[in-house]
Amino acid sequence: MNVKDEEKIDREIEKLPSGIAISWGLRKQPQRGPKRELSIDQIVEAAIDIADKEGLAALSMSRLASSLGFTPMSLYRYIPSKDDLLLLMQEKVSDINYPNEEVETDWREKMRQYIRICIKVFQNHPWFSDIPITSVPLTPNQLKWVDMALRTTRNLPLNDYEKMSIVLLLSGYARWCGIIMKDMSMAIHTGKSPGEISGLDYSAALKKLVTQERYPDLYPVLMSGAYTEENEDANTIGNDFDFGLERILDGIEHYLLAKEKKE
Repeated sequence: MNVKDEEKIDREIEKLPSGIAISWGLRKQPQRGPKRELSIDQIVEAAIDIADKEGLAALSMSRLASSLGFTPMSLYRYIPSKDDLLLLMQEKVSDINYPNEEVETDWREKMRQYIRICIKVFQNHPWFSDIPITSVPLTPNQLKWVDMALRTTRNLPLNDYEKMSIVLLLSGYARWCGIIMKDMSMAIHTGKSPGEISGLDYSAALKKLVTQERYPDLYPVLMSGAYTEENEDANTIGNDFDFGLERILDGIEHYLLAKEKKE
């Protein structure tokens, strides 16, 4: 790489959005103030604590500053905007432990592990999925997620495009599961019973209201009890989320077999 190329890269690094630059340690901490010094980590941890307990809607720079005993303007010296704060919150909770790389498991189990780890983050921090996706991962810990997902494809006969497509598929499914589980947990927290959530409490009413003429394909499923998990047979295939994941893995396996035959 010549000097001009290096200078161009340095200029691009300097143009990184402030939140991303902070996550990589490229932004210096403000000088010590007259009262006592804050830190970016301290601010981010306090924000996570508020969001974990009360939800993202309860978090504002004013509320956060008050919890730390500072003014909102003091926080902006460390983190320029709330968007930067949200990005750094996601980055902080994305610092997770990975499965032991030395333990040999097949690719399907590695993908299961990845999905479980992702879902656990959504469960531990329900606000995580409330932050819109605005770009590919660009911060250190979130790039670790991508690295871990790619690890599941390491020994598979796939090109880089195929590997990234599988990462997107797995990550999307994990996010969907996390959002559904979060919504169910919130419903229970607000007083709904499991029967209300599953529809079991309304099964009899639905069977009377749903007619075969109006809902020709839903009707037999509803009458069998599968729609509202009314009978034990509904659990014979296991957890809905696990069932969906296994079908995704089946699809990947089918793709690998088809590719092998072509070659």
